[in-house]
Amino acid sequence: MSRAFTKEDDGSAPEVLPDLPQSPHPNYVTPQGLAALQQRLAATRAELAALKARGDDLAVRSPIAVAERDLRFIEERLRRAIPVDPAAQPPGIVAFGAEVTVEDEAGASRVFRIVGEDEADPAEGLITAFSPLGRALIGLQVGDLAVWERPAGRIELEITAIRFV
Repeated sequence: MSRAFTKEDDGSAPEVLPDLPQSPHPNYVTPQGLAALQQRLAATRAELAALKARGDDLAVRSPIAVAERDLRFIEERLRRAIPVDPAAQPPGIVAFGAEVTVEDEAGASRVFRIVGEDEADPAEGLITAFSPLGRALIGLQVGDLAVWERPAGRIELEITAIRFV
């Protein structure tokens, strides 16, 4: 094989990966979301320390670069975090941190909780305030109809309950 296509270790510093993009939205976090970010930070720091303890082994350079990039991302998410206590939200109005029960046109009931971007898991009913459904629900009250514009088509959801947990 030609040496023109091989990368030799020249003893230079480990690679630095570009930062992961940050969301353009404010980083609202629930108390649980803030705790989860802090746990991710601690776990990533521990992972990085363990990798660096292995020495200047070529096999750990790339994982170190990934861990350092992830650490920068999490630190920035925490720096930008805007903690919101759901219990401090006005009762009866859908807002950040609300657990909202809705009923669709067929009478099927579903519960969604409006959380920060780092907590979001739509399959589990955890949605962000900036998602199409989150935007449709914010500011509404029990009995109001939310119009959710989905890729599969528009659907109306009646709000049947709002809780802040």
